Amino acid sequence: MKVFKCLIADDEPIARQILENYCKDIPYLELISSCKNAFEVMEELQKHEIDILFLDINMPKLSGISLLKTLTNPPNVIITSAYSEYAIEGFELAVVDYLLKPFSIERFLQAVMKVKNKYSNTVVEIKKEKKTPTSIFVKSDKKIVKINFDSINYIEAYGNYVKIFSESMILTQQTLSDFLEKLPENFIRIHKSYAINLDELKSIEGNLVMISENEKLPIGKSYKKLLIDKIEQNIR
Repeated sequence: MKVFKCLIADDEPIARQILENYCKDIPYLELISSCKNAFEVMEELQKHEIDILFLDINMPKLSGISLLKTLTNPPNVIITSAYSEYAIEGFELAVVDYLLKPFSIERFLQAVMKVKNKYSNTVVEIKKEKKTPTSIFVKSDKKIVKINFDSINYIEAYGNYVKIFSESMILTQQTLSDFLEKLPENFIRIHKSYAINLDELKSIEGNLVMISENEKLPIGKSYKKLLIDKIEQNIR
């Protein structure tokens, strides 16, 4: 669970105390500092990465609105004010919420949840955009070669090397076990020396798998059940 680092800015001690208590009551809020004026806020923002700023408007020397206008990369701002007339200007500055004093912890939580949901939606979008790899790069003969997963027919162990049988045979220095960990689930080990791409499997005859009419590979006794189970899962 993400913990949101918070900063309070209010010149009234009682108002700061209320906000501090509210922050303590919510487990995913971490209060970094409680400031009396805008200049203390600017100093804290230089020292810490803040997720949420609870910002009062009427503060000495520099108001909350004026402070907000000076910030080039502000955190999520929740305004806390006794004056409603600044609400439109606050939202024009892209604040998350505007809490009118006095406010309950329920109203405070509603504002915090807007930030929490905003973060959750961003994480979902990032996950959606993340594409599944379709290829791998390997070192071979002083070169780095890109191999598409769907072009690999099978892999053969060769000491501390593996032979990758694709459009051509590629030799790279790593064990079969290590190489298999980098491949998608449709690659399965069928023998201590062989692993195949299930998409290329034509048939099973006894203890042999047919990769093509001219390519037959042995199935190890301890690997056959795993192979059959994997095939049955794909049939379903």
